[in-house]
Amino acid sequence: MKILFIGARLFDEVALYAQSRGVTTILSESNPKSSNLKLADEYHIVPRGMDHPMNIALTEDVDAVVPLIGIDKPLLEVAKMKEKLEKEYHLPVITSGINATEISVNKIKTKNFLIENNISTPGFTEITKKQYVNSKFRLKFPTVLKQAEGQGGVGVKIALSPADIESYFEIYPEAIIEDFLKGAEISVEVLRWKNKSVPLVSVYKGDTTLEGIHPLNKVRTAPANLENLDNQKLIKMAKNITDELDANGTTEIEFIFSEETKQINTLEMNTRPSGTRFLTFSSSNINPMHQLVNMAMGEWKPRAVEREIKQYAALEMSLSLNENNQISSQNNYDPKNRVFTSDKPWIIHGPDNASRITVRSENLTNSFEIVKNFKIKE
Repeated sequence: MKILFIGARLFDEVALYAQSRGVTTILSESNPKSSNLKLADEYHIVPRGMDHPMNIALTEDVDAVVPLIGIDKPLLEVAKMKEKLEKEYHLPVITSGINATEISVNKIKTKNFLIENNISTPGFTEITKKQYVNSKFRLKFPTVLKQAEGQGGVGVKIALSPADIESYFEIYPEAIIEDFLKGAEISVEVLRWKNKSVPLVSVYKGDTTLEGIHPLNKVRTAPANLENLDNQKLIKMAKNITDELDANGTTEIEFIFSEETKQINTLEMNTRPSGTRFLTFSSSNINPMHQLVNMAMGEWKPRAVEREIKQYAALEMSLSLNENNQISSQNNYDPKNRVFTSDKPWIIHGPDNASRITVRSENLTNSFEIVKNFKIKE
Protein backbone atom coordinates (compact mmCIF):
# COMPACT_ATOMS: atom_id res chain seq x y z
CA MET A 1 0.00 0.00 0.00
CA LYS A 2 1.42 3.36 -1.08
CA ILE A 3 -0.06 6.73 -0.05
CA LEU A 4 0.86 10.24 -1.11
CA PHE A 5 0.55 12.82 1.68
CA ILE A 6 0.38 16.45 0.61
CA GLY A 7 1.90 18.91 3.10
CA ALA A 8 4.63 18.23 5.66
CA ARG A 9 3.50 20.50 8.50
CA LEU A 10 1.01 17.94 9.88
CA PHE A 11 2.77 14.85 8.56
CA ASP A 12 4.33 14.07 11.95
CA GLU A 13 0.81 13.31 13.20
CA VAL A 14 0.31 10.42 10.77
CA ALA A 15 3.80 9.22 9.78
CA LEU A 16 4.38 6.55 12.41
CA TYR A 17 0.79 5.35 12.32
CA ALA A 18 0.85 4.91 8.53
CA GLN A 19 4.15 3.08 8.66
CA SER A 20 2.87 0.84 11.48
CA ARG A 21 0.05 -0.16 9.12
CA GLY A 22 2.55 -1.20 6.47
CA VAL A 23 2.03 1.89 4.30
CA THR A 24 4.84 3.24 2.13
CA THR A 25 4.65 6.99 2.70
CA ILE A 26 5.42 9.52 -0.02
CA LEU A 27 5.35 13.20 0.89
CA SER A 28 5.10 16.32 -1.25
CA GLU A 29 6.01 19.69 0.24
CA SER A 30 6.89 23.16 -1.02
CA ASN A 31 9.10 24.11 1.95
CA PRO A 32 12.55 22.46 1.71
CA LYS A 33 13.23 23.37 5.36
CA SER A 34 10.30 21.47 6.82
CA SER A 35 11.34 19.46 9.87
CA ASN A 36 9.08 16.52 8.97
CA LEU A 37 10.47 15.58 5.56
CA LYS A 38 12.67 12.72 6.76
CA LEU A 39 9.74 11.03 8.48
CA ALA A 40 8.53 9.90 5.05
CA ASP A 41 9.89 6.94 3.11
CA GLU A 42 10.26 9.30 0.16
CA TYR A 43 9.69 13.03 -0.24
CA HIS A 44 9.48 15.53 -3.09
CA ILE A 45 10.04 19.29 -2.89
CA VAL A 46 7.64 20.89 -5.35
CA PRO A 47 6.32 24.37 -6.22
CA ARG A 48 3.11 25.52 -4.57
CA GLY A 49 -0.10 24.28 -6.13
CA MET A 50 -1.54 20.85 -6.87
CA ASP A 51 -0.17 20.19 -10.37
CA HIS A 52 3.04 18.62 -9.13
CA PRO A 53 1.48 16.56 -6.31
CA MET A 54 -1.04 15.22 -8.85
CA ASN A 55 1.79 14.23 -11.20
CA ILE A 56 3.61 12.52 -8.32
CA ALA A 57 0.48 10.57 -7.45
CA LEU A 58 0.28 9.26 -11.01
CA THR A 59 3.96 8.62 -11.69
CA GLU A 60 4.49 6.93 -8.32
CA ASP A 61 1.34 4.85 -8.87
CA VAL A 62 0.06 5.48 -5.35
CA ASP A 63 -3.10 3.84 -4.02
CA ALA A 64 -4.55 6.98 -2.42
CA VAL A 65 -3.86 10.63 -1.65
CA VAL A 66 -4.25 12.28 1.77
CA PRO A 67 -4.00 16.10 1.78
CA LEU A 68 -2.69 17.38 5.13
CA ILE A 69 -3.57 21.02 4.65
CA GLY A 70 -4.80 22.99 7.64
CA ILE A 71 -5.48 26.33 5.95
CA ASP A 72 -8.38 27.36 3.73
CA LYS A 73 -6.64 29.06 0.81
CA PRO A 74 -5.42 25.96 -1.10
CA LEU A 75 -8.49 23.83 -0.37
CA LEU A 76 -10.42 24.61 -3.55
CA GLU A 77 -7.44 23.66 -5.70
CA VAL A 78 -7.12 20.44 -3.69
CA ALA A 79 -10.83 19.72 -4.30
CA LYS A 80 -10.36 20.20 -8.05
CA MET A 81 -7.44 17.77 -7.97
CA LYS A 82 -9.65 15.30 -6.10
CA GLU A 83 -12.32 15.51 -8.79
CA LYS A 84 -9.84 14.83 -11.57
CA LEU A 85 -7.99 11.97 -9.85
CA GLU A 86 -11.15 10.22 -8.72
CA LYS A 87 -13.12 10.60 -11.96
CA GLU A 88 -10.35 9.94 -14.44
CA TYR A 89 -8.04 7.60 -12.52
CA HIS A 90 -10.28 6.14 -9.78
CA LEU A 91 -7.69 7.27 -7.25
CA PRO A 92 -9.27 8.16 -3.85
CA VAL A 93 -8.37 11.55 -2.39
CA ILE A 94 -9.37 11.84 1.27
CA THR A 95 -10.84 15.31 1.39
CA SER A 96 -14.03 17.16 0.49
CA GLY A 97 -15.16 17.80 -3.07
CA ILE A 98 -15.60 21.09 -4.89
CA ASN A 99 -19.14 21.93 -3.77
CA ALA A 100 -18.54 21.32 -0.05
CA THR A 101 -15.23 23.18 -0.21
CA GLU A 102 -16.67 26.20 -2.00
CA ILE A 103 -19.34 26.48 0.69
CA SER A 104 -16.97 26.04 3.62
CA VAL A 105 -14.24 28.49 2.58
CA ASN A 106 -16.63 31.35 1.77
CA LYS A 107 -18.64 32.78 4.68
CA ILE A 108 -21.40 34.15 2.40
CA LYS A 109 -21.90 30.73 0.83
CA THR A 110 -21.76 29.20 4.31
CA LYS A 111 -24.56 31.48 5.49
CA ASN A 112 -26.68 30.79 2.41
CA PHE A 113 -26.20 27.03 2.85
CA LEU A 114 -27.30 27.21 6.49
CA ILE A 115 -30.34 29.37 5.71
CA GLU A 116 -31.40 27.17 2.78
CA ASN A 117 -31.29 24.14 5.07
CA ASN A 118 -33.21 25.84 7.90
CA ILE A 119 -30.22 25.75 10.25
CA SER A 120 -30.11 28.52 12.85
CA THR A 121 -27.23 30.94 12.33
CA PRO A 122 -26.54 34.51 13.51
CA GLY A 123 -28.25 37.15 11.37
CA PHE A 124 -26.01 38.91 8.87
CA THR A 125 -25.86 41.60 6.20
CA GLU A 126 -23.41 42.17 3.35
CA ILE A 127 -22.36 45.78 2.94
CA THR A 128 -19.71 47.77 1.10
CA LYS A 129 -17.91 50.81 2.43
CA LYS A 130 -19.75 52.97 -0.13
CA GLN A 131 -23.15 51.65 0.97
CA TYR A 132 -22.32 52.31 4.61
CA VAL A 133 -21.13 55.85 3.95
CA ASN A 134 -24.09 56.77 1.72
CA SER A 135 -26.87 55.33 3.86
CA LYS A 136 -28.32 55.75 7.30
CA PHE A 137 -27.38 52.24 8.30
CA ARG A 138 -28.67 51.45 11.75
CA LEU A 139 -26.83 48.80 13.71
CA LYS A 140 -27.20 47.24 17.10
CA PHE A 141 -23.92 47.18 19.01
CA PRO A 142 -21.89 45.15 19.62
CA THR A 143 -21.78 43.64 16.15
CA VAL A 144 -19.32 41.40 14.35
CA LEU A 145 -17.46 42.43 11.20
CA LYS A 146 -16.00 39.70 8.97
CA GLN A 147 -14.54 39.09 5.57
CA ALA A 148 -16.02 36.47 3.23
CA GLU A 149 -12.76 34.55 3.26
CA GLY A 150 -10.20 34.08 5.99
CA GLN A 151 -9.53 32.06 9.13
CA GLY A 152 -7.83 32.28 12.50
CA GLY A 153 -9.59 35.50 13.39
CA VAL A 154 -8.04 37.42 10.48
CA GLY A 155 -10.43 40.13 9.27
CA VAL A 156 -12.74 39.73 12.27
CA LYS A 157 -13.58 42.70 14.51
CA ILE A 158 -16.11 43.21 17.27
CA ALA A 159 -17.51 46.69 16.64
CA LEU A 160 -18.72 48.56 19.72
CA SER A 161 -19.52 51.86 18.02
CA PRO A 162 -19.88 53.50 14.57
CA ALA A 163 -16.26 54.61 14.91
CA ASP A 164 -15.17 50.95 14.98
CA ILE A 165 -17.02 50.31 11.75
CA GLU A 166 -15.50 53.36 10.10
CA SER A 167 -11.99 52.26 11.09
CA TYR A 168 -12.72 48.76 9.75
CA PHE A 169 -13.73 50.20 6.38
CA GLU A 170 -10.44 52.06 6.24
CA ILE A 171 -8.85 48.62 5.82
CA TYR A 172 -11.52 46.64 3.96
CA PRO A 173 -13.79 47.78 1.09
CA GLU A 174 -16.67 45.51 2.15
CA ALA A 175 -17.79 43.41 5.09
CA ILE A 176 -20.20 40.87 6.46
CA ILE A 177 -21.97 42.39 9.45
CA GLU A 178 -23.12 39.61 11.76
CA ASP A 179 -25.16 39.69 14.96
CA PHE A 180 -22.99 39.33 18.06
CA LEU A 181 -24.25 36.45 20.17
CA LYS A 182 -23.30 35.97 23.79
CA GLY A 183 -22.57 32.35 24.54
CA ALA A 184 -20.20 29.42 24.45
CA GLU A 185 -18.18 28.58 21.36
CA ILE A 186 -18.36 24.83 20.73
CA SER A 187 -17.25 22.61 17.89
CA VAL A 188 -17.63 18.98 16.85
CA GLU A 189 -15.39 17.06 14.48
CA VAL A 190 -17.13 14.66 12.13
CA LEU A 191 -15.45 11.86 10.19
CA ARG A 192 -17.11 11.01 6.88
CA TRP A 193 -16.26 8.72 3.99
CA LYS A 194 -18.36 6.89 1.41
CA ASN A 195 -21.59 8.38 2.80
CA LYS A 196 -20.92 7.11 6.33
CA SER A 197 -20.44 9.61 9.17
CA VAL A 198 -19.15 9.42 12.72
CA PRO A 199 -19.38 12.56 14.88
CA LEU A 200 -16.89 12.51 17.73
CA VAL A 201 -17.00 14.80 20.77
CA SER A 202 -18.14 18.33 21.62
CA VAL A 203 -15.29 20.75 22.39
CA TYR A 204 -15.83 23.85 24.51
CA LYS A 205 -13.63 26.68 23.21
CA GLY A 206 -14.55 29.43 25.66
CA ASP A 207 -17.24 32.11 25.70
CA THR A 208 -17.59 34.86 23.14
CA THR A 209 -15.94 38.12 24.22
CA LEU A 210 -16.22 41.75 23.20
CA GLU A 211 -12.45 41.70 22.66
CA GLY A 212 -12.84 39.00 20.01
CA ILE A 213 -10.31 36.72 21.70
CA HIS A 214 -9.59 33.74 19.47
CA PRO A 215 -10.33 30.28 20.95
CA LEU A 216 -6.65 29.33 20.59
CA ASN A 217 -5.90 31.86 23.32
CA LYS A 218 -8.38 30.35 25.76
CA VAL A 219 -8.44 27.23 27.91
CA ARG A 220 -10.46 24.64 25.99
CA THR A 221 -12.08 21.47 27.29
CA ALA A 222 -13.80 18.34 25.99
CA PRO A 223 -16.44 17.17 26.20
CA ALA A 224 -18.32 20.44 26.58
CA ASN A 225 -19.98 20.39 29.98
CA LEU A 226 -22.43 23.26 30.05
CA GLU A 227 -25.71 23.69 31.86
CA ASN A 228 -28.72 23.08 29.59
CA LEU A 229 -26.54 21.80 26.72
CA ASP A 230 -27.81 18.58 25.18
CA ASN A 231 -24.57 17.10 23.87
CA GLN A 232 -26.29 14.33 21.96
CA LYS A 233 -28.47 16.85 20.14
CA LEU A 234 -25.40 18.95 19.30
CA ILE A 235 -23.46 15.97 18.00
CA LYS A 236 -26.42 14.85 15.89
CA MET A 237 -26.68 18.37 14.44
CA ALA A 238 -23.00 18.26 13.47
CA LYS A 239 -23.51 14.92 11.74
CA ASN A 240 -26.58 16.13 9.84
CA ILE A 241 -24.82 19.30 8.67
CA THR A 242 -21.80 17.31 7.48
CA ASP A 243 -24.06 14.89 5.62
CA GLU A 244 -26.03 17.70 3.98
CA LEU A 245 -22.77 19.41 3.01
CA ASP A 246 -21.50 16.10 1.59
CA ALA A 247 -18.12 16.72 3.19
CA ASN A 248 -15.46 14.02 3.36
CA GLY A 249 -12.43 13.22 5.48
CA THR A 250 -12.58 15.28 8.67
CA THR A 251 -14.84 18.30 9.10
CA GLU A 252 -15.25 20.68 12.04
CA ILE A 253 -18.68 22.22 12.66
CA GLU A 254 -18.61 25.36 14.81
CA PHE A 255 -21.50 26.50 17.02
CA ILE A 256 -22.46 29.15 19.58
CA PHE A 257 -24.64 27.94 22.44
CA SER A 258 -26.61 30.25 24.74
CA GLU A 259 -27.04 28.83 28.24
CA GLU A 260 -29.87 31.31 28.84
CA THR A 261 -32.02 30.54 25.78
CA LYS A 262 -30.66 27.01 25.16
CA GLN A 263 -30.40 27.98 21.47
CA ILE A 264 -27.68 26.53 19.24
CA ASN A 265 -26.52 28.64 16.30
CA THR A 266 -24.18 27.30 13.64
CA LEU A 267 -21.26 29.51 12.66
CA GLU A 268 -19.01 27.68 10.20
CA MET A 269 -17.97 24.37 8.66
CA ASN A 270 -14.25 23.71 8.18
CA THR A 271 -13.45 20.95 5.69
CA ARG A 272 -9.85 20.43 6.80
CA PRO A 273 -7.91 19.11 9.82
CA SER A 274 -9.19 20.99 12.83
CA GLY A 275 -7.36 22.98 15.46
CA THR A 276 -9.31 20.96 18.03
CA ARG A 277 -8.04 17.59 16.80
CA PHE A 278 -5.77 16.96 19.83
CA LEU A 279 -8.65 17.68 22.21
CA THR A 280 -10.91 15.42 20.16
CA PHE A 281 -8.31 12.64 20.28
CA SER A 282 -7.63 13.16 23.99
CA SER A 283 -11.29 13.02 24.96
CA SER A 284 -12.60 10.35 22.58
CA ASN A 285 -9.42 8.32 22.05
CA ILE A 286 -10.15 8.52 18.31
CA ASN A 287 -7.39 10.25 16.38
CA PRO A 288 -9.01 12.03 13.39
CA MET A 289 -5.71 12.13 11.49
CA HIS A 290 -5.20 8.38 11.83
CA GLN A 291 -8.72 7.83 10.55
CA LEU A 292 -7.76 9.60 7.31
CA VAL A 293 -5.11 6.92 6.80
CA ASN A 294 -7.68 4.19 7.41
CA MET A 295 -9.98 5.78 4.82
CA ALA A 296 -7.12 5.87 2.30
CA MET A 297 -6.38 2.20 2.95
CA GLY A 298 -10.01 1.24 2.34
CA GLU A 299 -10.19 -0.04 5.91
CA TRP A 300 -12.31 2.62 7.58
CA LYS A 301 -15.03 0.99 9.65
CA PRO A 302 -17.42 3.61 11.04
CA ARG A 303 -19.32 1.26 13.33
CA ALA A 304 -16.05 0.05 14.84
CA VAL A 305 -14.98 3.66 15.39
CA GLU A 306 -18.26 4.35 17.23
CA ARG A 307 -17.66 1.35 19.49
CA GLU A 308 -14.11 2.51 20.26
CA ILE A 309 -15.06 6.04 21.39
CA LYS A 310 -14.05 6.61 25.01
CA GLN A 311 -15.10 9.29 27.47
CA TYR A 312 -12.10 11.06 28.96
CA ALA A 313 -12.04 14.63 30.26
CA ALA A 314 -9.54 16.66 28.23
CA LEU A 315 -8.10 20.12 28.73
CA GLU A 316 -5.90 22.19 26.41
CA MET A 317 -4.07 25.48 26.91
CA SER A 318 -1.13 27.48 25.65
CA LEU A 319 2.19 26.30 27.06
CA SER A 320 4.37 29.06 28.47
CA LEU A 321 7.77 27.49 29.07
CA ASN A 322 9.69 29.12 31.90
CA GLU A 323 12.23 28.24 34.53
CA ASN A 324 9.53 27.24 37.02
CA ASN A 325 7.89 24.73 34.70
CA GLN A 326 8.19 21.10 35.66
CA ILE A 327 7.96 19.98 32.04
CA SER A 328 10.11 20.73 29.04
CA SER A 329 9.42 20.98 25.34
CA GLN A 330 12.57 19.00 24.60
CA ASN A 331 11.76 15.91 22.52
CA ASN A 332 8.03 16.41 23.03
CA TYR A 333 7.62 17.15 19.32
CA ASP A 334 8.84 13.66 18.43
CA PRO A 335 5.85 11.71 17.02
CA LYS A 336 6.73 8.87 19.38
CA ASN A 337 5.70 11.09 22.28
CA ARG A 338 2.23 11.75 20.85
CA VAL A 339 0.69 9.02 23.00
CA PHE A 340 -0.89 8.99 26.42
CA THR A 341 0.38 6.73 29.19
CA SER A 342 -0.45 6.39 32.88
CA ASP A 343 2.84 8.14 33.65
CA LYS A 344 2.40 10.82 30.97
CA PRO A 345 -1.26 11.79 30.49
CA TRP A 346 -0.41 14.76 28.27
CA ILE A 347 0.77 15.68 24.77
CA ILE A 348 2.74 18.76 23.76
CA HIS A 349 2.19 19.94 20.20
CA GLY A 350 2.48 22.94 17.90
CA PRO A 351 5.44 25.11 16.90
CA ASP A 352 7.94 26.30 19.52
CA ASN A 353 6.55 29.82 19.52
CA ALA A 354 2.94 28.66 19.93
CA SER A 355 3.12 25.29 21.64
CA ARG A 356 0.14 23.85 23.50
CA ILE A 357 -0.39 21.13 26.04
CA THR A 358 -3.36 18.77 25.97
CA VAL A 359 -4.08 16.78 29.13
CA ARG A 360 -6.60 14.05 29.77
CA SER A 361 -7.88 12.29 32.85
CA GLU A 362 -10.97 10.55 34.17
CA ASN A 363 -12.55 13.89 35.05
CA LEU A 364 -11.94 17.58 34.43
CA THR A 365 -10.90 18.30 38.02
CA ASN A 366 -8.01 15.87 37.70
CA SER A 367 -7.02 17.35 34.34
CA PHE A 368 -6.83 20.83 35.88
CA GLU A 369 -4.77 19.44 38.77
CA ILE A 370 -2.25 17.93 36.35
CA VAL A 371 -1.81 21.29 34.63
CA LYS A 372 -1.63 23.09 37.97
CA ASN A 373 1.20 20.85 39.11
CA PHE A 374 3.20 21.80 36.03
CA LYS A 375 3.12 25.45 37.17
CA ILE A 376 2.17 26.60 33.69
CA LYS A 377 1.44 30.29 33.29
CA GLU A 378 -1.69 31.09 31.27
